[in-house]
Amino acid sequence: MAVAEPPIVEIVGLAKSYRRGDQVVPVLQDINLSMTRGEFVALMGPSGSGKSTLLNLIAGIDTPDRGRLAIEGVDITGLSEGELARWRAEHVGFIFQFYNLMPVLSAFENVELPLLLTRLDRRRRREHVQLVLELVGLADRADHYPSQLSGGQQQRVAIARALVSDPTIIVADEPTGDLDRQSAREILDLMESLNERLAKTIIMVTHDHLAAERAHVVRHLDKGVLTDRIERPRARATG
Repeated sequence: MAVAEPPIVEIVGLAKSYRRGDQVVPVLQDINLSMTRGEFVALMGPSGSGKSTLLNLIAGIDTPDRGRLAIEGVDITGLSEGELARWRAEHVGFIFQFYNLMPVLSAFENVELPLLLTRLDRRRRREHVQLVLELVGLADRADHYPSQLSGGQQQRVAIARALVSDPTIIVADEPTGDLDRQSAREILDLMESLNERLAKTIIMVTHDHLAAERAHVVRHLDKGVLTDRIERPRARATG
């Protein structure tokens, strides 16, 4: 009898609130969420529902008030600030809505940035960067600056940067929100391919139902509470 693989993301009883003057504003309440390796999950919900807060907690950018949040069995809520920074560098790839590229750096140099925090020498860093730029179809744009690239190309650079350290999970916050429909479709095709071909675990916040259709599982947040769960067949979306 096959033994089930433990979840790569395991969240139990997670809660988060913020202080606004003398008032405490709850953002997330009793969140329970489990993801298996290679799963593609979309988080949806109205503005202010806590989607980005949950994503930031999973990525180790923010810390919860209470609850367990384990990635590959490591409860990251117990890590110190320095330990959490090192953990993020090794285990999390970020994709942002507005790309967050450094305008004074080339595509190559932007992708290389996360590797500067590692012990890789210059030759191995170059090999890693060239590999992921080829993977996202931008090997011929390595020397271009962000201002010389289209929105879709900039997002491909951002995806390459997220991949270059071979992270455990990829977190994407509205990755198609600033793109036209054709560019958005191309980025979603790329993300879906990375999930299927490289078995990358992806958790994506989106308002776009067409983007959510690419995920295996869609979870909805409403007023800080996870509500329904929709599972989709693991097949490529069309249209």
